[in-house]
Amino acid sequence: MRLLLIEDNLRLAELVAAGLGEAGFAVDAVHTAQAGEHALTTTPYELAILDLGLPDADGMSLLATLRRREDSTPVLILTARDGLDDRLRGLNGGADDYLLKPFAMEELVARVRVLLRRPGRGLGLQLRQGNLGFDTVSREVQIDGEPLLLSRRETDALELLLRRAGRVVSKPALEDALYAFGEEVGSNAVEVLIHRLRKRLQAAGADAHIHTLRGIGYLLSDREP
Repeated sequence: MRLLLIEDNLRLAELVAAGLGEAGFAVDAVHTAQAGEHALTTTPYELAILDLGLPDADGMSLLATLRRREDSTPVLILTARDGLDDRLRGLNGGADDYLLKPFAMEELVARVRVLLRRPGRGLGLQLRQGNLGFDTVSREVQIDGEPLLLSRRETDALELLLRRAGRVVSKPALEDALYAFGEEVGSNAVEVLIHRLRKRLQAAGADAHIHTLRGIGYLLSDREP
């Protein structure tokens, strides 16, 4: 998998690239916000690792630019800024994770792998399918701009399906994402949940439709069953 590292400390960039390389990743390292934006515009990356203290611009400005143009590349912020406000600003601004310097290489590798295991490998702040919109920060669902009230678990299921819109999500994948380890899950819990969510979407006039593929899983698209 190909990663982009945006870090102005050349020695640290070399060490991080080497460590990620040993873990099996291909890493491109650049040292300015401008070079990072150019790389992300011209090359598809699975994930970007972003320092905030860049010489030509604040890393948050680059992150905001990416999210404004709906670039859904997962971003892990790597910085010495350890204030709570800084961390919240980064996460609420579209970052997928936040790791403070100094750090252990093993933890960075683990966090990268966690992000790459996420359904769809991460998205921006807004998810959309037809007239259905989902704000991943406020977790508000809207149909034609009108709020649609869903339960927490219905919202979680909808987010997962939106993240993989047009692709099949298996029943085991839904169970793994929606239910905690050790939580008792009935054999038909997912079927009941999806049935309830489908009815709510239909009643609200959503363009998004959940298709059931028997024995395979579920798929969200703008086409009616």
